[in-house]
Amino acid sequence: MLDNDMPVTTKWPIRRYRGDDWELTDDSIVTEYPLTLYVNDREFATIVCTPADLEPMTIGFLASEGAIRSVNDIERLSIDTASGRAFADLKRKSALDPALFTKRRIASCCGKSRQSFYFQADAQTAKPLPPPGEEPPMLSATQCFALMQRLHAAADVHRETGGVHQAALADADGRELIAAFADIGRHNALDKLYGYILTACIDTSDKTIVFSGRLASEVVLKAVKIGAPVLLSKSAPTDLALQLADELGLTAVGFVRGAGMNVYTHAGRIAD
Repeated sequence: MLDNDMPVTTKWPIRRYRGDDWELTDDSIVTEYPLTLYVNDREFATIVCTPADLEPMTIGFLASEGAIRSVNDIERLSIDTASGRAFADLKRKSALDPALFTKRRIASCCGKSRQSFYFQADAQTAKPLPPPGEEPPMLSATQCFALMQRLHAAADVHRETGGVHQAALADADGRELIAAFADIGRHNALDKLYGYILTACIDTSDKTIVFSGRLASEVVLKAVKIGAPVLLSKSAPTDLALQLADELGLTAVGFVRGAGMNVYTHAGRIAD
């Protein structure tokens, strides 16, 4: 998998006030980097992101948008970090339906940049997960807390800058993190995770996503597309996110902090 040598943090001179004193020092600031994606020689989107793990992010973004189903759908992928451009040639030249996809700017904050996300491409790619049945729960409360602690332990860039989100995949036993990614955009972090999963051909049907950001609707939809039945977050959900999680069979767990958490949907996957 391609990587790059671009710095994800930079130093900025500041005046810092602590207690009763000022000091001149340097602060670590996360890098914000625009990457413009061209699909089959047509400009598709500009993703504002953290300049690391750009290849899995591009693959995950294409999968999230419904342009590909696997990495085998990509004929060629190249990323020119100097110019901030990525080029994806897809085997199916008609993979992008103009009625469903329009050129858009994907900002590091979520909101209007994700207009009509559910009623267009997402409606075709977010397939419902099998709801929990008679099988044993996947995780205990103790495992949920331990996984969130492992996410925090892997958050080097966040500790340095305080400016990124984290997304990770936990193994089927709910004990270890298989992979973890960071980005200024919470949806970018999930796309990096998705791209890694597709490239490594990981079966996600028994896995858990561990996430640092708010459980908004686009986060739930990405989790469902990834195929992991449990989504843990240390933050709050939105009402639309919970409606989607309930309809699509996802176990959504929020406020996983310390020794407390809220299980909002499909609670059978979390042991009493």
